[in-house]
Amino acid sequence: MAAFEAVLLGVPLTLLITAASLLIGGLLGVPLVLGLRSSNAAIQLGSRSTVSLLRGIPPIVWLFILYFGVSIGAYQMAAVPAAIIGFGLISAAYMAEIYRGGLSSVHHGQWEAGHALGVSDWTTFSRIIGPQALRVSIPSMASYAISLFKDSSIASTIGVTEIVFYTTQTARSGGGGLTVYIVAALMYVALSVPLAAVSRKLDASLRKKVSR
Repeated sequence: MAAFEAVLLGVPLTLLITAASLLIGGLLGVPLVLGLRSSNAAIQLGSRSTVSLLRGIPPIVWLFILYFGVSIGAYQMAAVPAAIIGFGLISAAYMAEIYRGGLSSVHHGQWEAGHALGVSDWTTFSRIIGPQALRVSIPSMASYAISLFKDSSIASTIGVTEIVFYTTQTARSGGGGLTVYIVAALMYVALSVPLAAVSRKLDASLRKKVSR
């Protein structure tokens, strides 16, 4: 019971970091994917370099750079904002690639058909291209969200009081040893399964809409 209570203390911050980082990544991924698909070589190169940089450096290094390296005068970034911003930037790169893959899966002829029928670009995207790209992207987005949820454990290295932080504290204080780590592992599984289930349900729902 003590091990479960210790692990449970870290759940709120773990979910907060995951959700906030995914939201930031989802928003910042849009301009990045537009840059990746741009016909301007300089913009495309800049976007590709940004994505490669964000994905190429390990998450723990980004967290250390933000937490220990970002300071203005006496100000030093707090642990939770550093974790959210760090994971958010990394998420932006991965989401941009997921968006790019989803958009690339839709045949370009559908854009041309929309133009030929006099349909606006926004209507073509929102009613035709977007739903198809989203359907293709959802499994990858869900997989990345689960991966991000697990990677959030790295935030414990800069003092964020999430699941692993409390698990380690409890184990070191002699409160269960291996047992508390097993409880933490089961907690990660228990929280990941619903996300995968929601992903499958959304995918099935979008398949029905697209097939109509």
